[in-house]
Amino acid sequence: MRAPLSLGSRIALIIFAAMVAAWLGNVAYYYASQRPAREPALLAPERLAAIVALYETGENRAALGDALHTSGLEIDIESAPLRPGGTTPPEDAEPMRLPDGRTATVTPVASTGRLVNRLTRTRQGYRFQIGLRTGETLVITAHNPSSLNYAGLPVGIVAGLIGTLIALASLVIMHREMAPLRRLAEAADAIDLSGSSPPLPQSRSSAPEIRSLVAAFNRLQARLATLVASRMVMVAGISHDVRTFATRLRLRLEQLPDSETRDRAVRDVIDIVAMLDDAIVATRAGVGELSEELLTFADLVREEVGGRGELGAPVTLVVADDATDASVLGDRLALKRMIANLVDNAVKYGARAHVSLTAAPGSVVFTVDDEGPGIAESDRALLLEPFVRLEASRNRATGGAGLGLAIVKGLVEAHGGSITVGDAPGKGARFVLTLPTFSL
Repeated sequence: MRAPLSLGSRIALIIFAAMVAAWLGNVAYYYASQRPAREPALLAPERLAAIVALYETGENRAALGDALHTSGLEIDIESAPLRPGGTTPPEDAEPMRLPDGRTATVTPVASTGRLVNRLTRTRQGYRFQIGLRTGETLVITAHNPSSLNYAGLPVGIVAGLIGTLIALASLVIMHREMAPLRRLAEAADAIDLSGSSPPLPQSRSSAPEIRSLVAAFNRLQARLATLVASRMVMVAGISHDVRTFATRLRLRLEQLPDSETRDRAVRDVIDIVAMLDDAIVATRAGVGELSEELLTFADLVREEVGGRGELGAPVTLVVADDATDASVLGDRLALKRMIANLVDNAVKYGARAHVSLTAAPGSVVFTVDDEGPGIAESDRALLLEPFVRLEASRNRATGGAGLGLAIVKGLVEAHGGSITVGDAPGKGARFVLTLPTFSL
């Protein structure tokens, strides 16, 4: 599929098409103005009759020929009569009635070798053959003047050159006017909701519309930063207060006599705290407030996978040699949360987790395969959205809240990576997490 043309390319094509149309119009006008009725080489019958009279009455034909000869007019005398038995006019010759009653034959000068004969034919000129009373044939060849300007160049070259220079200047100006839009697009992609993005600078030479657009973008960026900051303060406050109440409630529940009801209440409180933690982590990742430190990703993977293996979880781990020392720049807790979530999901829903870590150019690839039923292709993108569960029941033990993979997606994107869902080589699902590595 072809990439759509940029705005600059579209405007350039419009200018180019307009120039081509203008050039074609000029060429059409030029050749239309050079039709036979207006061609200088198509001599008038009165002029031909005057030349014939001069040759029939003049005594010194050589001097007469020198006087009439020009670069566009050649006159020859053939001793043979025009016809019959003499000079035979070409088949495409046409008759022309002269004022003295004689008939001249008019033949267009051939334009062999021209690309467009119909257009260029009349530019060569005409040959007139007229029978004289002396029994000779007067042959007059008239050429159309060459279309050269005062500099000796064909007409249109200078105009075309000037037009091309104007078009090039227009393209340079257009490219310069497009620059603020490109910077605006780059700034929109790099917008930081934490409020650390500087405002886009204004250019005094830009058009008023562009300046208004840049100012509107800066105001929008400032409002978004303010909105996110206020939401972060609100979420942090709610989390702190709710966590405090949840902790008190859990302590009070644990003081109650052992019972199934007490245990269920304690598990509900634990779920509430876990959901709060997930929401806070997702919010921090969304606004770019994750901390950054240089970490060896393989060590984090061994720590999380090894811990689960020691507890008896069916987990295997293979780390490629070139991925052993791969370093990433990111938040330790967030990275561990991503690893733990994918491994726990594989164990919970796919019976086993087969973890591998490999290296790719500029990135490290963390793959988790399970032995479950797999995930339908139509559900894979939806599975990464918040509060989406493939397990239809509302049982927390089997389905969760549906935030885990959404949080993983938010965290990995906050680290500049990506996550994909596919099929494992045998059966089951495969989750592939790609993170950029840090290099000096």
